[in-house]
Amino acid sequence: MAPLNLSSVSGYTRIAITLHWLIALMIIANFGLGLTMVDMTLSPQKLKFFSWHKWVGVTIFMLVCLRLLWRLGHAAPALPASMPAWQVRAAHLSHVLLYMLMFVIPLSGWIYSSAAGKPVVYLGLIPLPDLVAADKGLAETLKEVHEYLNFTLAAFVLLHIAAAWKHHLVDRDDVMSRMLPFLAKK
Repeated sequence: MAPLNLSSVSGYTRIAITLHWLIALMIIANFGLGLTMVDMTLSPQKLKFFSWHKWVGVTIFMLVCLRLLWRLGHAAPALPASMPAWQVRAAHLSHVLLYMLMFVIPLSGWIYSSAAGKPVVYLGLIPLPDLVAADKGLAETLKEVHEYLNFTLAAFVLLHIAAAWKHHLVDRDDVMSRMLPFLAKK
């Protein structure tokens, strides 16, 4: 198989774009759902929200796995040649950290649920195995870890959005139009 020529890739594939935006919307929705449910008093509604939060988290995890598999076979478009080397390194590092967080956060939630003795039943139909034995002390620690990881992801998402807008409005390059093809200069 011939090596992929990165300079010939001008934009992301439709599948990559679709997965990007679907995952992004689900992360935002699940973050909002998480913030809403933690402050609720115990009620049937809170339990329903917890189930939905878990289902969305599992779905995000599966979509991120799919996105990574797709990405391994389809190169990202090259960054503009005018981009300083430190920005290229920062972009690559931030993408690696975003992927890591998108993997680790659902896993941390699943492990937390296991430690709390609260099973994860995907879509109310498919029981997922416990990843650790029930342990109240571990559950408390994992709850905090899950929360910190989510706020870290929120910070990186905001940085990601700010960088995209900076490229679009200040640098006036095609970085943002690679994920929003309708912005491409014609």
